[in-house]
Amino acid sequence: MTAPIERTGYTYRKQLDLPYEEAVKRVTEALKEEGFGVLTEIDVRATLYEKLGVEDFPHYVILGACNPPLAHRALQQERDIGALLPCNVIVYDDEAGGSIVAAVDPWQMMSVVQNSSLEPIGDEAAARLQRALDAV
Repeated sequence: MTAPIERTGYTYRKQLDLPYEEAVKRVTEALKEEGFGVLTEIDVRATLYEKLGVEDFPHYVILGACNPPLAHRALQQERDIGALLPCNVIVYDDEAGGSIVAAVDPWQMMSVVQNSSLEPIGDEAAARLQRALDAV
């Protein structure tokens, strides 16, 4: 049985009974199935070590996920929406031994833009991200 998706104020979040490396792999595959490619991958743990000497931070990655058709549609409606792209998805170690995955809620990102033509795009992006999390 998989854990349900929680909705926080700005993310969809799910606890996984998977080690970190496996969680990152499965999340990336699930995003791909929903049409998202990972444009950026930021290893927060390595960055904090390199820049600040922090040695005790858990595994934590930020995946910059982009669905090109959705991004294109959004950019046609609102050029500056690119400042809110891509959709960030995070995976990190859970203290209980598994992992946590969370994806930004596209509606929270788009709520700052006063453009109703973005609504169907936000709906589709949210549905795709939720399905990706469900699949993991």
